[in-house]
Amino acid sequence: MSEERVGSLEELSGWPEELCRRELPSVLPRLLSMYQHSESWIEHIQILKIMIEMFLPHMNYLTLEQTFFSQVLPKTVKLFDEMMYELTTQARGLSSQNVEIQTTLRNILQTMVQVLGALTGCVQHVCATQESVILENIHSLPSSVLHVIKSTFVHCKNSDSVYSGCLHLVSDLLQALFKEAYSLQKQLMELLDMVCMDPSVDENDDVLNMVLVIHSLLDICSVISSMDHAFHANTWKFIIKQSLKHQSVIKSQLKHKDIIASLCEDMLFSFHSCLQLAEPMPLSDAQGQDNVDYKLFQKTLKLCRFFANSLVHYTKEFLPFLSDSCCTLHQLYLQIYSKFPPSLYAARVSKAHQEEIAGTFLVTLDPLISQLLTFQPFVQVVLDSKLDLPCDLQFPQCLLLVAVMDKLPAQPEDVQALWCTKCQVSEAVSRQSLLQAIFYSFEQCSGELSLPVHLQEVKSKGQAEVAVTLYQHVCVHLCAFIASFHPSLFPELDAALLDAVLSANMITSLLAMDAWCFLARYGTAELCAHHVTIVAHLIKSCPGECYQLTNLSLLLKRLFFFMAPTHQVEFIQKFSPKEAENLPLWQCISFQALSAESRKQTTQEVTRVGTVQCRKWLSGSHTLGELESLNSALSALIAVCASAGETLDIGQQTAIIEVGSQLWVFLSIKQVTRQPCVQQTFRLLLSLLGFFVQTLHPQLICQVVNLQTSLLKFEPPDHVCLAMVDFVSSLGKLFIHHTLQDKILPYLSSILALLIAEKNWLLEQHTLEAFTQFAEGTNLEEIVPQCLSSEETKNKVVSFLEKTGFIEETEAAKVERVKQEKGIFREPSASVAAAVVKCSSVQTCAKRARHEFPLEEQYRSALQAAVRALEVTESLLQKAPAPAWLLVEMEALQARIEQLKHSVLQGEC
Repeated sequence: MSEERVGSLEELSGWPEELCRRELPSVLPRLLSMYQHSESWIEHIQILKIMIEMFLPHMNYLTLEQTFFSQVLPKTVKLFDEMMYELTTQARGLSSQNVEIQTTLRNILQTMVQVLGALTGCVQHVCATQESVILENIHSLPSSVLHVIKSTFVHCKNSDSVYSGCLHLVSDLLQALFKEAYSLQKQLMELLDMVCMDPSVDENDDVLNMVLVIHSLLDICSVISSMDHAFHANTWKFIIKQSLKHQSVIKSQLKHKDIIASLCEDMLFSFHSCLQLAEPMPLSDAQGQDNVDYKLFQKTLKLCRFFANSLVHYTKEFLPFLSDSCCTLHQLYLQIYSKFPPSLYAARVSKAHQEEIAGTFLVTLDPLISQLLTFQPFVQVVLDSKLDLPCDLQFPQCLLLVAVMDKLPAQPEDVQALWCTKCQVSEAVSRQSLLQAIFYSFEQCSGELSLPVHLQEVKSKGQAEVAVTLYQHVCVHLCAFIASFHPSLFPELDAALLDAVLSANMITSLLAMDAWCFLARYGTAELCAHHVTIVAHLIKSCPGECYQLTNLSLLLKRLFFFMAPTHQVEFIQKFSPKEAENLPLWQCISFQALSAESRKQTTQEVTRVGTVQCRKWLSGSHTLGELESLNSALSALIAVCASAGETLDIGQQTAIIEVGSQLWVFLSIKQVTRQPCVQQTFRLLLSLLGFFVQTLHPQLICQVVNLQTSLLKFEPPDHVCLAMVDFVSSLGKLFIHHTLQDKILPYLSSILALLIAEKNWLLEQHTLEAFTQFAEGTNLEEIVPQCLSSEETKNKVVSFLEKTGFIEETEAAKVERVKQEKGIFREPSASVAAAVVKCSSVQTCAKRARHEFPLEEQYRSALQAAVRALEVTESLLQKAPAPAWLLVEMEALQARIEQLKHSVLQGEC
C-alpha cells in the first residue's frame, strides 16, 4: 500500500459528516476504484469500512443498488471466499508449536469478523432509512450476505475436523465469527421483513430475488440444525412467515418439495432426539426442577411441536403445490409412529413421557391428516396397490388408515368416494379402496396381533382411557365407520367385506365377519336377509372343500342369528331342508337361531333327508365319487346333534346311530390313509358317533378305537387327529363294562399317548385338553398313569394343569422374537417376488395375463369327472378281479394323459 493512499484513507477517516455528504460525488468513485484494485485484505477492510460508515448514509436510497451494492458486494464476497479458502488450507498445519500459522489464522479470522461487521452496517443502514423496502433496489445485498453467512456457519460446523485437535487455539475467534454471522442474519431477517411486493405481478425480478432468499435461508437451516436449536427454529419461522406473506406472488416459484422435505427431516431429527432423552430418564424426580435432562427434553419437545405447527400451517396454504411431497408426508407419519409406543420398534419410554409427547407433539400433528384428506395425490400414495412397506412401518400404516377412516364421516360424499373406491390410473398405477387397504394392512400386523400390543381407547365421553388390543381398536373403528357409510358406497363396502371374508388369513377373515355382523345388526332386517341369501348362494356354488367355504359357512352361521323370524321362515322356504341339495347350507346353520317351532320342524326334515342320503349311499355302489353328498349329509346331521339334539326323538336318534354304524363298516385303513374324501368321512363319523357314545354298541366302540390305533401309525392329517381327540374325550363319560376293558384300554392308552406326544402345537394343546376332560370324567382311573408312560409326556400334562410354560421369556425377549418372526414371515413373499422378476426378465415367450384362462370351469368339471371315474374303478377292483382288457385300456389312457401334459407345457410358452 502506497504512503499516499494510506494518507488519503487516514485523512478521509477524519472527515466530518457534512464534508462527507458534500464530497460524496467526487470521493465515492475514487474509493470504489481503490477498492476494486486493492490486493491487500487489510486495505480492503479499511476502504469498505470508510465507505459504509462515512459515505453510505449520504447515498440516495433509490440508486443504492447501482451506485454502491452492485459494485462493492461482489468483490466483498470474493474477498471473503478467498479468506475462507486460505483459512481452511492453513488450518491443516495448525499446532501449538507453530506460532506463525497460529498468528496467520487468527489474523484471517479477525479480518473475517470485520467483513461481517461491515455487512451488518449495510443492512442496518437500509433498515434505518426505510419503512418499507423494494427488493429490486437492494437485491445484491441479501444474496451476498446470505452467501457469507452460510459459508461462515459451514466452517464453524466443520471446525472440529478442520482444526483437528487444535481447535482451542482459535476457538475464541470462531465464537466471535459465529456470533457476528448470527447477528448479521438477524439484522437481515429484520430487513427482509420490511420488503413489500406487488401482488398484481406474478413474476419479476423481485419475485425471483425473494424466492432465492427463501431457498438460501433453507440451505442455512440444514447447516445450523444441530448447532443452535433456538436460532434454527427462528430461521424456520422466518421462512414460513415470508412464504405466507408473499404467497400470492411466489407460490408457483417456491421449491415446495425441498421445503417440506427439510421440515420433515428436521422434525424427525428433533423427535428422535426427544425419544433418546426420554428413554434413559429415570421416572423418579424426572420432572424435578433441577433435572437438566428433563429440561432439555421439554425444550426438544417444544421444538417438535413448533415443526409440527409449521408443517400444518405450510401444508394448509400450499396444498395444491404439494403433489410431489405426498410420499414425504406419508413417510413422516409412518416414521414417527414406528418409533412411538406401542410399536414393536419403539423406544422404551415411560408412560408419563409417552403422554407428554402425545399431548404436546402428536396432537399438534394430527390436523395434517385432515388437511390431506381431500388431496388426490396423497390418497394415491397411501392406498397405492404396490405399496411394499418394511416390517416396522406396517403397524403405523394400519394406524394411519384407521385415523383416515375416523375423519371421513365428517367429509362430503365426493371425498368419501375418493378414499372408498378403487382406481386404475394405468397398468402400473392403481390404488386400493380404503377398506381393502385396512384389511390388507391389518393382515401385515401379525406380530402386533399375536403379542398383542395395546392402544389407549376412550370408551365414551367422560370416561377414562382403557387399553385395547389392535384387533379391538380396528374392529370398533371399522364398525363406527360402517355406521356412517354413505349409501352410494355400499357396493364398495360389500365387495371389501366379501374379499376379506374369503381371505386365507384367519384373523383378517374374522375381522371382516365381525364387521359384517355389526352391519347385519345395525342395518335393516331386509339388508340382513339379503346378505344371508347372497352368502347361501355363494356356499352352494362353492366347489369342494376349501378355506373359502369354511369362512363363508361360519359367516352364514353368525348372520343367521340376526335374521328376523319372518325372514328365517322365508329362508327355510327358499332353501328347503327337504331338498338334499340344500344340506350344504343346513350343515352351516345353528338351529338355536330358530324359534322353537321352526327348530323342531327343520331338525326333523334335515334328519330325515340326511339319513335318507346315507342309506342311499349304503344301498348304492359305495363309490368314492358319491362321498361328497354323503359327507354333506353327515355334516348336516352333526349340525342337528350339536345345536338341536334335544329336539330329536328316540326314533330319529336310532336312525342316526344305525346309519353311522353301517357306514363305519365300509371304512378301511388303506382308504383313510390314501383318500382325502374318505378321511373327511372318517372325521365326520367320529364326530357323529361321539354324540351318542353312551348308547353305542360296545362292539362298535371297540372297532372305532382299534381303527384309530392302527391309523395313527400312518401319521394321518391333523384334522383327522383332532377328530380322534374329540372322540377320545367323549369316552370319558362312558362306563366301560369290565368284560370290554381288556379290548379297549390298551388301544385307548396308546391313542392318548401318541397324540400327547405330537409335535404339532395345536394338536398337542387339544390333546391335553381332551386328556384332562377324559381323566376327570372316566371311571377307568388305571388308564391315566398308562398314558403318562414317558417323562416328557408327564411334564407336558403337569405344565398344562399348572398353567405354566416350558420356556420362561421376558417381555423384551418376546418382543424381539415377534419382530424376528415378522421378518421371517415377510421373506417368502419377497423371495417369490424376486423369483418372478427373475423369470420375467429371461422369459421371451408371451405370458397369459391372470384371470384370462378361457373355459376354466369346463376344464375343472372335466377333470373332476375323470377323477370320479378313477375312484369308481378303484372301488370295483376292491370287489372283484379286473377283466383282461382293463390293463390295455389303462395303458392307452396313460399315453393320452402324457400327450395332454405335453400340450399344456407347450401352451404355457
